[in-house]
Amino acid sequence: MSKKTQYALVGTGGRALMYIDALVDKYSDNNELVGLCDVSQVRMDWYNGQIKDRWGAEPVPTYHADDFDKMVAECKPDTVIVTTADFMHHHYIIRSMELGCNAITEKPMTIDGEKANAIFEAIERTGRDLRVTFNYRYAPHVTQVCRMLRDGVVGTPLSVDFSWVLDTRHGADYFRRWHSYKDKSGGLLVHKATHHFDLINWWIDSYPKTVYCIGDRMFYGAENAAKRGEVYNYDRYTDVDEAKDDPFYLSLSEDERLTALYLNAEKDSGYVRDQNVFRDDITIEDTMAVTARYRNGVILNYSLIAYSPWEGYRVSVTGTKGRIELFDGHGSHIIKGQSDEEIAEAQAANHRQELMVYPMFAVPYGVEPAKGEGGHAGGDARLLDDLLLPDPTDDPLKTAATHIDGAASILMGVCANESIRTGQPIDVDSVLKLPQKQSVMV
Repeated sequence: MSKKTQYALVGTGGRALMYIDALVDKYSDNNELVGLCDVSQVRMDWYNGQIKDRWGAEPVPTYHADDFDKMVAECKPDTVIVTTADFMHHHYIIRSMELGCNAITEKPMTIDGEKANAIFEAIERTGRDLRVTFNYRYAPHVTQVCRMLRDGVVGTPLSVDFSWVLDTRHGADYFRRWHSYKDKSGGLLVHKATHHFDLINWWIDSYPKTVYCIGDRMFYGAENAAKRGEVYNYDRYTDVDEAKDDPFYLSLSEDERLTALYLNAEKDSGYVRDQNVFRDDITIEDTMAVTARYRNGVILNYSLIAYSPWEGYRVSVTGTKGRIELFDGHGSHIIKGQSDEEIAEAQAANHRQELMVYPMFAVPYGVEPAKGEGGHAGGDARLLDDLLLPDPTDDPLKTAATHIDGAASILMGVCANESIRTGQPIDVDSVLKLPQKQSVMV
């Protein structure tokens, strides 16, 4: 029997669950989780409890974040999975490589150009590999759009229009967490939009060249609440009586996993997961509009808001032979004062996917969007297959994302942040110079 691939994981927050579950259960025939690393022993102990009680496997050694090098030396992983807060990704990616390991990182690869350059230098210096886990690429309907573009359905792409709206449940959550500080997450233009920019880069098979952005915080934060005459006299939500009628109320104590990973872990992590979205120290934007030109000439119009009554996105790609339009409604939003049945009906009405093709000088037609099961419309499961199966399937669309793909996606957001700060368009090469791309478009 061939040797199992050994994995260690650093950063045991909520996103770690997908990887730990995969390594100790479905993919355990070929892979082994050999170590966990975090600032919080409480969180690591909870995961070890899950490993034993839920999956019937043996608990794994745990190490404080200060002992990362010791974990690698003692556990000898082949690959380190990085699921820490975004601003620490570069540190663990680089150190893993210096210690002889490959790395897999959650998106975004990192949050600014300086850190991205440091990762590139480490890859060059050590010869190790880095994979960036863009699970949206693996969602069947998203892959379907890529294949249609590769097949020349719109001819040569010329323009992309992409509008993403986060609702008052999902969108608000970024303003409760560490993501609400730009020096920790890069803001939503890096942390969240890296998904969307990566899809565009992949679909049109090019990298951004020039980026201009306008962005502001217009809904969340103390100043905006005061403009609306709203007063919030609490810093957090959990078990605060006066906060319970707040539509943004979130109680960590009412959810078993949130209690285990965050409320109980506050004593050794110092992290408060349920901060008031209208406090005064938020530093990220909630309303953003980006215009960009790609190396291949394509012009992008992108927008993101984080306080919509519904959630989803509309994207169109227009080219020399026609146009593709995709609508993906996620259907989740907060409705106050309605019955469960009315809420379910309203959510279901928006929970749909539509894919239309408008050929130039011909009759438009609909295409049934491909379906998937599980998280991120089936993307999580297909991503894990690609990462953890010993013989992954052929990849003619180049779905597996490299460190170059990871950098290309964050560069749009990094340059957009700089454009907001300066009021000027930003040349992407001035932040990080990506290699030339050999196009595979028709």
